[in-house]
Amino acid sequence: MDRDQLAEFLKGRRARVRPADAGLPDGGRRRTPGLRREEVARLAGISVDYYARLEQGRGPRPSRHVLAALARALRLFDDERDYLFQVAGEQPGPPAGPSAVVSPGIRHLLDRLDDTPAFVIDAKYELLAWNRMAVRLMGDPDAHGRNLIWNAFCGPWPLDADSPPEAQAFADECVADLRAASVRYPGDPGIRSLIARLRAASPEFVRRWDEHRVCVRRTTLKTVRHPVFGELVLECQVLHADEQGQRVVFYTAAPGSPTASVLCGLREAVVA
Repeated sequence: MDRDQLAEFLKGRRARVRPADAGLPDGGRRRTPGLRREEVARLAGISVDYYARLEQGRGPRPSRHVLAALARALRLFDDERDYLFQVAGEQPGPPAGPSAVVSPGIRHLLDRLDDTPAFVIDAKYELLAWNRMAVRLMGDPDAHGRNLIWNAFCGPWPLDADSPPEAQAFADECVADLRAASVRYPGDPGIRSLIARLRAASPEFVRRWDEHRVCVRRTTLKTVRHPVFGELVLECQVLHADEQGQRVVFYTAAPGSPTASVLCGLREAVVA
């Protein structure tokens, strides 16, 4: 354990994190940028005195549990998390799990996209944030639950052998993607719980899960059947925020296509 390097690293990372990034109020004027020591300690679930001694280079060797908590509190990238473990004399394990906190920058991006349906999901396809165009296209995310994989297999219109090919393809991709996430985040309780619930409730999920297909979802074409506008052909663009275990998904359409006309109409409805 290199106490001096650990102390300097913690201080530097603490100064980088804004209160809003961690879901905290600004709290008025601050003497230094970033989080206060007591805020980091509270986010990590440790005492302020313990954290202060780490930053002063005189603390005890932190456990793996404490290091993981500090990595989450300081919103470290994967490489930074590995460095934190190594400088503390530990071998880094796999990331604990995807973050449920959407950064202010991503939320601002969603709000600016007034002509494009867009939303954020985590590694288990849980909807975390969305813009008004996404609501106009897909409906209220809270109406049927926020998990896209659960909705595909166990929602109001569950997948079965007679489902259209595009629904079958989406289900195949989701299950293969979820298997990849289960390996990347082996300790995440949310992923384990979702898999167990799906296995208990959906034979269609079990069949796909037992095929052991693995993939990470990329940009693709997606055909959806809208209850009002009929069949829509959407270009599904996926932006990966790997350090948070999140993806930003954008739905666009080829210029001049019928789907592009539908999106234009939805935008006018949103603006109105």
